[in-house]
Amino acid sequence: MASSTIMAEILHSVENFTNYTDICGNNNRFHWPDYAILVVMLVVSASIGLFYGYFGPKQKTASDFLLGGSSMGTFPMAMSLASSFITAIELLGNPAEMYVYGTQFWMTCIAFIFVIPITSHLYLPVYRHLKLTSAYEYLEMRFSSHVRTYGAAMYMLQMILYTSVAVYAPALALSHVTGLNTYIAVSCIYGVCIFYASQGGMKAVMITDTFQAGVLIGSILVVLGLGDWMAGGATSVWNYNSFSERIELFKMDPSPTVRHSFWSVVIGGTFYWLTMFCSNQASVQKYLSVETISQARQALWVSCAGLILIFTINFYTGMIMYAAYHDCDPLKSNEITARDQLLPLYVMTYMGHLQGVPGLFVAGIFSASLGTVASALNSLTAVTVKDFLHGALKWELPDEQGAKIGKWISLAFGLLSFGLVFVVEQMGSVLQIALSFNGMVGGITLGLFSLGMFFPWSNSKGALCGAAIATGFILWIGIGTQIALASGVITYEEKFTSVAGCVCTNVSDVFNATLPVMETHGTKWWIQLYKLSYLWYSLLGFLFTIIVGLTVSILTGSLETCHLDEDLMSPPVRRWLESLPSNIKQFLRLSEETKESTALEKTEIKQASYKSVDFTGIQNHSFILEDEYQTGGIKTDIKV
Repeated sequence: MASSTIMAEILHSVENFTNYTDICGNNNRFHWPDYAILVVMLVVSASIGLFYGYFGPKQKTASDFLLGGSSMGTFPMAMSLASSFITAIELLGNPAEMYVYGTQFWMTCIAFIFVIPITSHLYLPVYRHLKLTSAYEYLEMRFSSHVRTYGAAMYMLQMILYTSVAVYAPALALSHVTGLNTYIAVSCIYGVCIFYASQGGMKAVMITDTFQAGVLIGSILVVLGLGDWMAGGATSVWNYNSFSERIELFKMDPSPTVRHSFWSVVIGGTFYWLTMFCSNQASVQKYLSVETISQARQALWVSCAGLILIFTINFYTGMIMYAAYHDCDPLKSNEITARDQLLPLYVMTYMGHLQGVPGLFVAGIFSASLGTVASALNSLTAVTVKDFLHGALKWELPDEQGAKIGKWISLAFGLLSFGLVFVVEQMGSVLQIALSFNGMVGGITLGLFSLGMFFPWSNSKGALCGAAIATGFILWIGIGTQIALASGVITYEEKFTSVAGCVCTNVSDVFNATLPVMETHGTKWWIQLYKLSYLWYSLLGFLFTIIVGLTVSILTGSLETCHLDEDLMSPPVRRWLESLPSNIKQFLRLSEETKESTALEKTEIKQASYKSVDFTGIQNHSFILEDEYQTGGIKTDIKV
């Protein structure tokens, strides 16, 4: 679209936005307090980047820019971690999920309670011990440069696609209900985010995430409090939802084709969130941004509490929306065209007359988008520098220029992601495929890291084959499912809705209930496979990668060629290996002679790294050895 056309559309939108009236004549619109709140949120976010980029402590090395000099606090790390997981799509989608399908998905909060200990004790110690800037460095240390490049490339493709969609989709939903032009929303988000992420680095990202988390939580609490009061209180809300059978937490159907059951939400959800906490570059960077492993563990539990709080608020908000629309479904009455427009419609209809509330709500949605994009830009910069420039291309980049180079790369990725928004808007139904891609590849990446940390006999051939085959299989199922859903070949059961009480409706036929169907038209076996719940994708990708990886490793002679660096193993696996009989150790190349040789080799590598200039920026005169492998987690200050 030509720039002149875009500008004309934006100017026309500003006029419509100020005088917005919804379909049924509710003359609720943005007022100056709404604009003021939105502008203040954006200005504060940009100011944080300005401070850390130009007035705060100078960032010279890559470590300063990408890891915040490993000097960040526990609370900012926790808030930043939670913010990077709560996207604007989820803020709009979770209440709509509750409205359409019921409360079963809330049980994903149980998954968080399993995920945090697994992350803290199985994966986190390895990353902390190796002091990596990019998580994918581990894949080369454990397997080969080809496996590292494959994992890094998958992550980059995933994040570049996802950031564009994660900003565009909620902006589009807001535009349909509030009248705010999509281009204005997207431009504001990207303009501010690119500035503070590229100029301020990890410190600006984390501090801004903390501020934005406060805005986000404040906005959804205000909507929840007002909505609960307007609905007549919690008892009234509960009764409306209970009558329509939306209160559902223990749907124990074991079929993997059920969209949301207790098993798919808790077990499948656990593996999905493991991909986000254990093998996601943005998360690993934040684990390395604090000084000690105990800080990282505390931050994980704080972020867990924050995520559970936000999910609970979102789902109760969905219950409030159903109480408000129990006899006039906006989707059936054609008042809106998509489910993610439900929450913006509710806020504008019921709270639009309260000046400042719509502005705070939109500021919360913008905050979620900013947090997602900022974390993505910082992590993409780390992957580009460490895995491609320094790793694949072997460029020797001067450490004193690390922060400067990182800023330019972050800026480039921000502009690329912004440009892709204009491509994404032309994709139509492919939007959902791009969103689903984020969940599809996560299990494969988790499988690669788990293959390295938990299976001593796995090798690079097995890892590469397992990842490649799993990628093909999961993409086939995921894309096929989205096409089947879009074409109506597969439909899912929805909860009861009605338009009997609508004063204003555009429907020619009034239906009093949603038909409870989940039909598949056709008996082809792959259609049955497409019915598999999307929540199983991460587990399926994980298992395929592990099973194929181990099989190929054994067939290609891994047991005869295995030469393990035990520091690359998860602590429980390392302890298990140490307890093995000597003959088994020799078979696995774990004799005392091998361990001594490995230890000497690692010492020489570390000494060499401190003599050379490396873009990681971790060339200090003192460092903290935080070694669960050797000291049981005791911190030792070593001078070099």
